[in-house]
Amino acid sequence: MHPTQQETGTVTGTQDKDYNLIWFVEQCLSNVLRLENYIADAERAGDKELTDFFRRAQAESRKGAEQGKDFLRRRLAG
Repeated sequence: MHPTQQETGTVTGTQDKDYNLIWFVEQCLSNVLRLENYIADAERAGDKELTDFFRRAQAESRKGAEQGKDFLRRRLAG
C-alpha cells in the first residue's frame, strides 16, 4: 500500500481502529513469548537482576494483552 493511502477497512474488512487493537494484542503476546527466551538466557547466565527485569517486562506485556483483549471484546460486542 502506498504510504499516502489509508486503509479504512475496504481492503482488510476491518476498520483501522479495530485492526490497530488486534495488532497491539498480537504484539503484546509476541513479546510475552520472546521474553520467555530472554528470561531463560538470563537465568543460564546467572544474572538475577536481568532475569527479574525481563520477568517484569513479560508481566507488563501480558497485562497489556489482557487489557487489549478486554477492550477488543467490548468494542466488537457493541
